[in-house]
Amino acid sequence: MGTALSPIVSEFETTEQENSYNEWLRAKVTSSLADTRPAIPHDEVMAEMENLIAQIAVTNRSE
Repeated sequence: MGTALSPIVSEFETTEQENSYNEWLRAKVTSSLADTRPAIPHDEVMAEMENLIAQIAVTNRSE
């Protein structure tokens, strides 16, 4: 078992958990930065989601 960390200082119980999370996060960031797909503006995504939510609400009301 790894070294216990203070909950005041760290959200992880052990240094191994912290290291594992940091490794996972670095991999996700690296993958995201390497992604060549075009970025979608926040406002466009939010408008799409609002439309989707509205469509689902209409569908649920008709059932």
